Amino acid sequence: MAYSQTNSKGQQYYLHQKDVTLKGGRQQRIYFFARDVRDGAVEALPDGYTAVENARTGLLVLKKVAK
Repeated sequence: MAYSQTNSKGQQYYLHQKDVTLKGGRQQRIYFFARDVRDGAVEALPDGYTAVENARTGLLVLKKVAK
């Protein structure tokens, strides 16, 4: 089951990951929230990150936890 979180507006979002290739050829993993479950759904938050909500839009984003 994909990691999900409900924002303050009552909308449920699911966490996903995707490996992308940057212009210089370097590989990077990105994380994003979507309102439906797609390929690349993640079952738990990655270590060192927390989910926070944008107060204006209600969109969830990942933020690194301060050490």
